[in-house]
Amino acid sequence: IYVLSDFLRGQHLFSHLFSSRVSALSFRSTPLRFYLFLVKAELIGWQHIDFGFEWRCTSISHFGMAIERILKDDASEEKGERARMASFVGAMAIADLVKTTLGPKGMDKILQSTGRGQTVTVTNDGATILKSLHIDNPAAKVLVDISKVQDDEVGDGTTSVVVLAGELLREAEKLVASKIHPMTIIAGLLRAFQLCIQVLSLHHYQIAEKFKTDLMKIAKTTLSSKILSQDKEHFAKLAVDAVLRLKGSTNLESIQIIKKPGGSLKDSFLDEGFILDKKIGIGQPKRIENANILVANTAMDTDKVKIYGARVRVDSMAKVADIEAAEKQKMREKVDKILAHGINCFVNRQLIYNFPEELFANAGVLAIEHADFDGIERLALVTGGEIASTFDNPESVKLGHCKLIEEIMIGEDKLIKFSGVEMGQACTVVLRGASHHVLDEAERSLHDALCVLSQTVNDSRVLFGGGWPEMVMAKAVDELARTTPGKRSHAIEAFSRALVAIPTTIADNAGLDSAELVARLRAEHNKEDSNAGIDVISGSVGNMSELGISEAFKVKQAVLLSATEAAEMILRVDEIITCAPRRREDRM
Repeated sequence: IYVLSDFLRGQHLFSHLFSSRVSALSFRSTPLRFYLFLVKAELIGWQHIDFGFEWRCTSISHFGMAIERILKDDASEEKGERARMASFVGAMAIADLVKTTLGPKGMDKILQSTGRGQTVTVTNDGATILKSLHIDNPAAKVLVDISKVQDDEVGDGTTSVVVLAGELLREAEKLVASKIHPMTIIAGLLRAFQLCIQVLSLHHYQIAEKFKTDLMKIAKTTLSSKILSQDKEHFAKLAVDAVLRLKGSTNLESIQIIKKPGGSLKDSFLDEGFILDKKIGIGQPKRIENANILVANTAMDTDKVKIYGARVRVDSMAKVADIEAAEKQKMREKVDKILAHGINCFVNRQLIYNFPEELFANAGVLAIEHADFDGIERLALVTGGEIASTFDNPESVKLGHCKLIEEIMIGEDKLIKFSGVEMGQACTVVLRGASHHVLDEAERSLHDALCVLSQTVNDSRVLFGGGWPEMVMAKAVDELARTTPGKRSHAIEAFSRALVAIPTTIADNAGLDSAELVARLRAEHNKEDSNAGIDVISGSVGNMSELGISEAFKVKQAVLLSATEAAEMILRVDEIITCAPRRREDRM
């Protein structure tokens, strides 16, 4: 950039510029009678121009190259408006993807993998859909993460959190387009969020008197948007009974879910104790009372020479027989060490070969092989034992105990049931269904209900459902926007519009007239102590208290918190830098 004084004016200047191989790119006059030239010089160093003085000419393009060389060749960066637009578009696309699965009439998605076997998943669970996607957009990945956190923390609301975050960003995009600074928008959103939490805290109710009845309502509301909605009464009872056995614990490890194809979903049942999906071996006792159980993870196949590539040369078959006898003796000693623990049931993570199985059968010990790792960890937990791998010190090994081990039949399959286990709250839910796809979705639905119920037992605050909390919060946020001076009021108003998008989406997904319903709902909420929400079954505005539609306070609180924080994080972005892929070095 050169600023040249008035005396350099005229054609003489241009002839000298061109003759010295410097091109004039633009010429602008200013009120101060200074002239600005953007020039691109092909030569670097001291450039002599015939004005009787010397001046330094540095290539602007060289500066650009120097800046670009900070990043590697394949790296890229997007700045300012483009970066913000890429973030908004990615986040809104993800929200629109899962929006149709929201509510009792939400639709399912089929997820098909391209790997070997091409597994198919049919689901309407937001977290399951999003974690199955391979996403390139960084802002979209933020929404996938908040959905996962919501699933881990409270189990339900995985779709709501993504839809709310997407709507907040949709509203924020309009404000940014009207030249409101992102930090002003963030300040407004945070103020509205704080008010929403205060409003929810004032409008919740405790479930103390009819504890089990209210838990049933929450379970039915959670299951109404899942595949189990047709039999929600049956499964709500299963979930409530299982959670009440936990006696206030949120550790769902002691509730096992077994899936067995066949029958209908209504044939599913809850069984006390622990069921292991294994068969009892041949010639072993089928029923054991007052069992002492050793849970182990050890090699019970014929011990091999454990040196890679080892060979044994012998000069007769008798020597081969000696090696086999030595291996058998080694295994017999190992079995004797295990039996020295005074057990009558041995459960192993790994295979048990025929010879040790025969030794266990002769000793009257039930030996169960190849129990999956999840199975033996849960078995050790519920029977009060520990997983052992060495058996030299019987006094240091903690055995598990239960009153009865027996073989049971479910459908066509034989399983082993452990009754009267040391951890009294342990139970097993056996799911029956038409196919593996139905069972997988039923398990996800039941897991969501169990998570919500276990959280509600700890934090007994409850809200009405059906879009009631969103309308209560939107009303309070609108009032705040009217009393807030400055541009922040626009952001607070935008938060209110984003909240109303939840009941709007619920109505749209049910094929109802959302504009009509939301307008009637807003009118109802202007009355004192209204319990109105959207009743998608009758297609009208209904009383949530009479309909028994309730949801956990903790779920709604987590949805608000995660969605607001995600929207704030994405709004703060003004540059996206994509790193160059790492190249493999050529190895000689």
